[in-house]
This record gives sequence, structure tokens and C-alpha cells, in this order.
Amino acid sequence: MNLFSTSINADEPEIMEKTTHRAVCSKAKDNMLPLGGTASVTRKRRGPPWIVVVLLSVLCVLVSPVKPSRLWSSSLSASTDIYGTRAVESTTAANLTGNGRTTDVLWDKYSLVIKGQRVFIHSGEFHTFRLPVPGLWLDILQKIKAAGFNAISVYTHMALINPSPGVIDFNGYRALEPLYEAAKQTGIWIVLRPGPYINAETTAGGIAHWVTSQVAGELRTNATDWEAAWQDYIKGIITETSPYQISHGGPVIAIQIDNEYSQSPVTHAEYFAELEAVYHNSSIVVPLTANDPGEDRNWINGTGAVDVYGLDSYPQGFDCSNPTVWKPVVTNYYSYHESIDPSEPWYFPEFQGGSFDAWGPTAPGYDQCRALTGADFENVFNLNLWASNAKLINYYMLYGGTSWGGLPFPGVYTSYDYGSAIAENRELTMKYPELKREGLFLRSSPEFYKTDYIGNSTSDAVTITNSSAFVTLLANPDTSTSFYIARQNDSISTATTRFKLNVTTSTGSFQIPRVASAITLSGRQSKVIVTDYSFGLSKVLYSTAQVLYAGQIGGRDVLFLYGDYSQEHEVALVLTGTPRFQAQSASISSTSADGVTTITFLAGIDGLVTVWDSSAQLILYSDTVTAGTFWSPEIPSSESGDFANYWQFGTNTSVLVGGPYLVRNATISGSTLALRGDLNEGVRLIVISPETVKAVTWNGIPVAADATLTPYGGFFAQISPSTSVAAIAAPPLIGWKYADSLPEIQANFSDADWTIVNHTTTNIPFKPYYGDGRVLYGCDYEYCENIVLWRGHFNATEDTKSVNLSINGGEAFAATVWVNDVFLNTSYGNSTNNRNILEETDDTFYFPPGSLSYNQDNVITILQDNMGLNESGSAIDEEKSPRGVRGFMLDTGDFGEWKVQGKIGGYTNYPDKARGVLNEGGLYGERVGWHLPGYDTSSWVSRDLSEGLPDAAAGVGFFVTTFDLNIPEGFDVPMSFTFDQSSQPYRAQLYVNGWMMGKRVANLGPQYKFPVQPGILNYNGANTVAVALWAMEPITISPTLQLIIDGVYEGGVGSIEVNNPGWSAEGRSEA
Repeated sequence: MNLFSTSINADEPEIMEKTTHRAVCSKAKDNMLPLGGTASVTRKRRGPPWIVVVLLSVLCVLVSPVKPSRLWSSSLSASTDIYGTRAVESTTAANLTGNGRTTDVLWDKYSLVIKGQRVFIHSGEFHTFRLPVPGLWLDILQKIKAAGFNAISVYTHMALINPSPGVIDFNGYRALEPLYEAAKQTGIWIVLRPGPYINAETTAGGIAHWVTSQVAGELRTNATDWEAAWQDYIKGIITETSPYQISHGGPVIAIQIDNEYSQSPVTHAEYFAELEAVYHNSSIVVPLTANDPGEDRNWINGTGAVDVYGLDSYPQGFDCSNPTVWKPVVTNYYSYHESIDPSEPWYFPEFQGGSFDAWGPTAPGYDQCRALTGADFENVFNLNLWASNAKLINYYMLYGGTSWGGLPFPGVYTSYDYGSAIAENRELTMKYPELKREGLFLRSSPEFYKTDYIGNSTSDAVTITNSSAFVTLLANPDTSTSFYIARQNDSISTATTRFKLNVTTSTGSFQIPRVASAITLSGRQSKVIVTDYSFGLSKVLYSTAQVLYAGQIGGRDVLFLYGDYSQEHEVALVLTGTPRFQAQSASISSTSADGVTTITFLAGIDGLVTVWDSSAQLILYSDTVTAGTFWSPEIPSSESGDFANYWQFGTNTSVLVGGPYLVRNATISGSTLALRGDLNEGVRLIVISPETVKAVTWNGIPVAADATLTPYGGFFAQISPSTSVAAIAAPPLIGWKYADSLPEIQANFSDADWTIVNHTTTNIPFKPYYGDGRVLYGCDYEYCENIVLWRGHFNATEDTKSVNLSINGGEAFAATVWVNDVFLNTSYGNSTNNRNILEETDDTFYFPPGSLSYNQDNVITILQDNMGLNESGSAIDEEKSPRGVRGFMLDTGDFGEWKVQGKIGGYTNYPDKARGVLNEGGLYGERVGWHLPGYDTSSWVSRDLSEGLPDAAAGVGFFVTTFDLNIPEGFDVPMSFTFDQSSQPYRAQLYVNGWMMGKRVANLGPQYKFPVQPGILNYNGANTVAVALWAMEPITISPTLQLIIDGVYEGGVGSIEVNNPGWSAEGRSEA
């Protein structure tokens, strides 16, 4: 049976009923040729099994192609193969620029030219250290690639990789090699951003904590000790990266120097020059870039200038409290670029893809950030970048992840979800479909990679009938393809604007639309209107409908258009080939004149419609929502090679697939199309593929034929998750064991093995306020991260009544103080959505009657949370944060010995090398290893977490329990640990199999839900969860904790390796 034969009902269009998830896979332009000849290069001036229930039906796909109509001028007909000779001629004639070290990455004023191919870098930010499970990096890259992206931008974290002087660690989640291999497997380019300063809302901006206390010179300058401090780290990055540069068949195409920094004073510029010299004196050959934090003209010329300049831009800022209140688009991007660096491509290393969120009871949370930067924001603001002629764009973040352990700087909490298109738990969000619509358009539109900025509707360059609209014209100088990018003139307007547009095409100048009443922009909407636009060997004269996909599938030219349900749209093109079906209905009409057919789509079209189905062409149309459910996985080249999985390089072939939650990839072997992806519900699978495909599989399971035929060159199939889905449930967290974790306040506790506080000088520029000359800063004693304890001894008399303490822990910190075993009070840092910030306190603590032992040794115990070190700010060296006690003074008498204890082993001898330097703090239970799998708690008392600490005391207790998971093979099941949302005066550190995956601050919030990934969770075995509960007041604390399932997806990337080393006495302390 030929699955692709069909009968046609030409009376009415087939309109697919929308389902929750829908997709169509399409095969794109074949035979993109490499650039011929030798470019003129100048150097830039320095300055698992699935069980499916399937029904399938198929329609014929193609016959022999038909030549383009003679309507097109001969010059345009010659350029219809946009991947062919025309593009070769224009690019090889260009005067390309390079860095003089490689010809694999060149550029001109339009775009990068990678290995001879003009490329639009469409990128998203991904920090592997915020997903510390290397086996899941492929999952993120596949989701990024599926949305039409071709690149990622990646920070690396000096503090994790270079935890102490002379130590470079690229093991586990710190490794780069598995990322590079996953990128090659997926076909994703990488711009590496190793800092050493990265900002990224992480502690000290990523600078290693040891540096902040051991380096006397100013950080991020040409200070000699700072230069010596970053050498090992940068050279380690070079060693790991050099074999994975594009020149060696790898994915790395550029490396960024430091991060968001000014070129003045000269010490900054010379610092950049020193970093660049290390790269240039190594095997690194790819271009070096920089990201200017504003329109400040940094790093274009002069000392420290880089090869490719970029501008960061976050037009909505970072307060998500009012997600419907927008700031307008930036209107001077193009003019700024032309004024500073017109000979280079326009690069945005960071453009707003979400927002971080702050501590505090009024902090809005990431759902609000996702709304602020949602699909309408992406549509208007991303296309505004396109209109500025930017051809290298990176969205920060595309996947945010988790700032686990001590990763955060004080301004953010554990979650770094960022309101991204891919949520912290790796689920696709409401923002993802719009990015995918944009991404597939860019992948389908190589004519857009080289455009001149012609002008906009405020000048004679563009004529429109309504000044409430604003239209920018970009045109390809080689093919005359034009892109009119339209938005509201008032970009924040929620009004509807209707207008007509004058266009100049290969057939003349006229006003569009010609049949429909107008082009419609809903409030906060942008559109790309194309003229003389190629799809395969065919051309679109103009389209006011949006392009999702344009290319060839099995020899037929395929065009997939879409538009809003409530709007009318229009396309004009030459229909070719032997017709099989043409839509004619009350909602779709067509007229023909001079060989051009104008098709009008009225409002109200819902679902997928076959507009034209012939031996040479397939034209599809859907509403916008339906279009966002389609996928176009690339078919990798059958030939082996370093770039077999890269679009434009190894392949220009794709298919269209509709229906599943996610389509990860597709391959064709013989006559079988093998699709792999994820399902979370039963869907109708839609496939459009070459006629040579006779069978289809979904995750290895054959898809059976459906009896119902459809008229659009593909087939239907019903696929559903297996019945195993119903059996997946989260176990209750019961059987808690409890032990006190604050023996330090007991009379018999000895701090003899603790570190003596004896420094009288410090490299931290923020000096103590008062005391006796001793410096009580944790970093000076190797205790930079998480909880630190201080014990100050003094001899009391009857006149001793109080102690003054100035404690610095960073925004939203807390410090609880005891004298002997008597609770005195808790000092609270503060944050209210990054307002009313209090990062240090200065309080008087009064000694209650009976709390002191006169003429004997008494001890002040300070339990202090370190919320991370500050990032660079207005003051010099803010990264050298004075975490600790900035002032100590008794009202009478003096302190004797001070002792300090943080993470066991400090930053040089900490025992848990797998999880790394930032995972633990100085709590007694952490020092002993109570949070680690395998620690024997059999002697502990049974006490439920909801009971809090015994006797309603202020203090710290450890609660530990275990549970088993048995997730069936072939399922991805995101899970989260969820506390109650009540406001109570407690802080809790959540450990899962030894990893600190959350810090709950119940008196501030907002975070109460903590996603934990497989690989940290053991999907098939025992799991240990520990909660270090810090009651900050002597009242009853009653937290609750549940494990919940966020979603069940049949598919995923296979079994994930677990790396959760268990408890060992080695290196641990009972003191």
C-alpha cells in the first residue's frame, strides 16, 4: 500500500480542530551550497519504549517539481535558489573581516559568515552550572534547537571551577566537554563567556571566593595580583575549549571577554588587553567579543578592543510587580549601531528573555516575570531588534535553572527560573511557542540574513495609511526580497490599528492588501510582511500573513502561513504544479490575474487549512495558536562529519510534524521516518514528509494507518502515552528523624578545633566599624559561603549588661545570637522586592538576668547566614563583601578569644569535591554530614517536620527522611519539593541526596517550591531528603513539606546518571 496516495475533496478546505498540542514537521530547503572562491579577509582594527495507540491516514506528497512562472523577472528567477549560486556570488564578493587567526568565522556589516555560510545567530542563554546534571544538558539543547535556535551562550563559573588557589576542577557538572559534545550532537553553536567576572546574579559575579580575600589589588583591573589570580582559570578554560573550536570541528565560534564593563579608566582597558593576550598566546583562534552594558561605546577601539562588539539591553527592567505595564521599545538601536560600528554585524549578547526576581514578601514571583516578558513582549521587542538589522541575538535567559547551594548573590533566591521560555523544572511554558514561530521563520528565511536598512514610515522610505502604525523596511540587496516589520507606533498601546502599506515588488509598486480591507495590528503586536520572498523554487509576491515555514519537502515547495484568528490576511503568489486541491470557502477566497493568485483569509479560521496542494507546491495556513504547536525537526545528513547535525552545513532538510508536546529530532532511514519526542497526553500526529517515506515510528514504535484521509500532503495518526502514566505518583514524606544541630550553645561544647580569629588586617576594602582591631570576616578564614558561626569568649561581671554587634550577611540575611545557652535575639536583614534593602545590622543585645556566669568564661554565639557576595557595583571591589561581624563591643570589659567555623575544610580542604565548594555551610549537621545519603540516623528521635523544634525553642534542628522512587523507563517526570506558603520566622535549607537545592526564608519569601532534577533525584531507588530548620524566634514553628509531580512526559533523553556520593567519615568533624 502506498500510504501517500489519496483522493481529494476539492469542495471545502480541511480545517483541523485544534488540540492542546499540535505540530507539523516540515522538510526545508535542500542543497545549501558552501561559498565558493576565496574571500577577501581583512583584520579588524584592534581597538525508552513507548506504548502508543495509533490511527493513521496518509495523503500523497509530491510529484515532479514545476519551474517558476515567467511572471518573475529573469534576474529574480535566477536567484530563486536562495542557498545557491546567487548567495555565493554576493558573499564571496564581500570584503569580509576576521581576526587574522581563523577564516572559519568571518563577518561583514551584515552578519557572521561561518565556514563560508552567512548565518543569523539566533541564540539563548543557558548556564550548565545551574543544571548540575550533565545528562540533562542534551534535554535543554534539544528543546532550544526544536524552537528554531542555532546557538547558545554559556557562562562558566570561576568560583566552582577554581575553588582554591592552584586548583582547577572540570569534573562533573563543571565539565565543558559533555556540553560541547551535546552541542555537536544537537547542531548548536556556542559563544563561551568565561568571565572571569560574569555577573549572572551569582555570588561575587562568579569570581572565586578565595580571590576576594587573598587579592589585595583592585579586581577586574590590571593589578598584578588579580592578573595572577585568574591565570590558572582562564588557561584551564583554554585547555578544555581549544579542541572544540569550530576550527577543530567543534561548536565554539566565539569567546567573550569578562562581562558588562567600562573601558575606562585605563586599568580596565589594560585588564581586557591582558585577558586577550592570554587567548592570543594560546591555541584559541575564534573571535573575541564583549558586551557593553549600555550604549557607552566600550571596546570598539583602543586598548582592550575586541573583534566583535555587542550591546546588552533589558528594556523592561527587573521589576515584575506590574506585568501588564510596559516600557516602550528602544527606538535608536539602528542609529546607535551605525554611529559606532557600521562595518560590523549588529550583535546583542544579552537581550531580555525574562527577569530575575528578588527576596521579599512583595516580590512578584517568576510567573509574573513570565507574564511581563510573555509572548506579546517577545513578539514586539524581539522583532524590534530585527528591525534594527541585528543579526546576532542572544536571549537571556532561555533556560534559567536553579541557583542551588551558595550560588546566588544576595539579590535573588534559589530559583533562577527567570520567567524563561523553558521553566526551571525544564517544562515548556507559554512563552515557548512564540519563540518557536520566530525561530522557524528565521531558519526558513536566509534572505533575511543579509539586509540593508532602507528606512521607516517616518520618512519617504515607507508609506502607510495610518500613522498609528510604525513600519521599518529591510531589503536583501542580492534578491530584492523585502521585509516590512510593523508594530504600533506607540509600542505599549493595546488598541487595534488597521492600515495599508505601499510596496515595491518585482511586478511593480502597489498598495497591499489588494483584496482584504487592511493589515491589522492588535495591541502589542508586531508582524513581518514579506515581498518577493522565496520558498524552495517558488516565490511569494507578498504576504500579510506571517511565515512559519518556507522550504522544500521531498521536492515540493512548502509554505506554511499563519495569522490571528480575529484578523484577515492575504498572500499573493504563483501557484504551480498539477493541482490536487484548492481551498474555496466563505473564509478563504482567491482571485487570479496575470498568473498571480491572491488568496484572502477572513477572520475566524481556527486550526490547520490546506490552501493549495499540487504536485509542485503545498500551501498551508493556520491560526497563530495552532502554528505555535508545529515542529520542524531537521533531518541530519547521512554523511558523517563534524557538522552533520548543523543546519546549513550538514543538512537543509526537514519535515513538518504536528501534535506532540515536543519533537526532539527526526531521522530518515530508507523509507522510514523515525520521530522522537515527548507526550503528556494523547494527540493527533500530523506528518508532512518526502514521498519516499512509507512508514513512520514514534519513539521506536511503528505508527499504524488511520482510515481517514486528509487533503494536505501528509497523514494523521493518533498517539497516546502508555498506561504507565497513571501509575506514577509522588510518595509522601513521612518517617522523619530529628537531631539538634546547634550544640555550640551548650555549656559542654568545645570550640578548640575551630579557627582562631587573629587577623588584624584584611584585603576587603570595607573595614570593621568597631572592636579591638581583630577582623571577623568569614572569607578571611576560608568561610565565604552559607552559614557561618562565631563564638566570642569574655569574662563577665555584674556590670556586664549588653553587647553591640554589627553583622553583615547581605540582603535578606539573618543572624541569631545567644549568650551561653540563652537566646538573645535575631537580627534581620531585609528585602522588599529589592527595596528597603538591609544587608547589615547594628544592634544592641541585652543579657537577661541569670544568663551570665560572673567572673567566668561566657560565650556569645552568632549564627549568621551568608547570602552570597555582592556583584560589581558603584563602589570599588564590592565583590569583596565584608560578610561577618563588622563591629563587636561589650558595654563593659573586653572580649577574649574569638573562634569561627564555616564549611568543614574551608575552601581548600572541603571533603565533598563532587558537589563542590558552594554546596555546604557551617551548621553542625553539615559539618558532620547529616545531609548526605547513608548517614545513620537510626539513633535519632522520630519527629515530624511539621512539629518544628522541641519546646518551641529558637535554634537549629536537622530533619531527615528517605523515600523510594520507581519511575518507569522512558518517562521524564519533573518534581518539586513544596513547603507551605505561610509566613513564619524560620529559614530552612533543603538537601536532596546531599545537594542543597533550596533555601526557604519563610518570613520573607517568595519562594516555597523547589524543583529538583533527575540525576539528583534517583528515579529508580532510594532518596534522602534533609531539612536544616532554623527557628529564628522562640515560638512554635510548623513547616510542612511535600514532594509533588509537576508533569509526566513520556519521552525524554533516556536514563540519567546519578552522582550523589554518600556519607563518609573522611574529612568530617564531630566538633
